[in-house]
Amino acid sequence: MIRPAERKDISRIWDLINELADYEKLSHAVTGGCEALEKHVFDDRLCTVFVIEDEGTVVGYTLSFPTYSTFRTLPGVWLEDLYVTPTHRGKGLGKALLHNLVDYCRIQGLGRLEWSVLDWNEPAVQFYIAQGADVMPDWRTCRISF
Repeated sequence: MIRPAERKDISRIWDLINELADYEKLSHAVTGGCEALEKHVFDDRLCTVFVIEDEGTVVGYTLSFPTYSTFRTLPGVWLEDLYVTPTHRGKGLGKALLHNLVDYCRIQGLGRLEWSVLDWNEPAVQFYIAQGADVMPDWRTCRISF
């Protein structure tokens, strides 16, 4: 079952964010906290989170936020995280989460859904290609952190 996240889910989502950071070998980069995440998702509405459950337990999520394309003059969505726990992979849950976000974008009349994938994460690259995504080899995500 996929649904918008609720406040009661926030500690579980935070746990999953930390699992994702471990998987991506980026635990050292996690500096935030559950309280800030809750504020940004539910009070400030800076990002949108959908969760997927298995037998009443949240086992995956997407976290996204708005973008804008000047070339298309349309708003879009940046998918920051798509994560499913290792024990629940291979069951179509990641695919369902991605397609849920695609449907959300279409319903909202948005122009793009974009994200990045780590070049070493071949299972994720192949997953996204299988879902019809173009993995753009000429583009790399750049970032300045403060």
